[in-house]
Amino acid sequence: MQMHGKTEPLTLRIRVVQGEDLLLGPGRADLLAFIRETGSIAAAGRRMGMSYKRAWQLAESMNSTFHAPLILAAKGGVAGGGAQLTELGDAVLAAYRALEAASRAGGAAALAILAEARAPLSQDR
Repeated sequence: MQMHGKTEPLTLRIRVVQGEDLLLGPGRADLLAFIRETGSIAAAGRRMGMSYKRAWQLAESMNSTFHAPLILAAKGGVAGGGAQLTELGDAVLAAYRALEAASRAGGAAALAILAEARAPLSQDR
C-alpha cells in the first residue's frame, strides 16, 4: 500500500461530466495539450506513457463528445501524418485550464484546512 505523508500536498482534480459521461478530465486535457505541442496523437500518448491505441481511443472519444471535433488528424504515409487541435479544441482546453486555475485559487483555503485536519495514512488503512 502506498503511504502518503502530511507533507504531500492535497490537490484538486477537475472532471467535467454530464450524467455518466466524462467530457474532460486531467488526462484528456493533458493529451490535448501534448497533441498541440507535438503535432501528433502518437507522440502525445508516448509523452503520457500510454499506448498508441489508447491515445487514439481518447482522441476519438473527445471528438465524438463535443458538437465538432477537437482534434484534426491526418494519416501517416509519404507526406507524414500529424494532428492539431481545432479552434474548438483550443477553446475547450483553455476553458478546462481556466477551471483548474479557478479551483486552485478558490479552493486553496479549504484545501489548507483539509490538509491540516488530515491524519497520516497508516499501513492498516
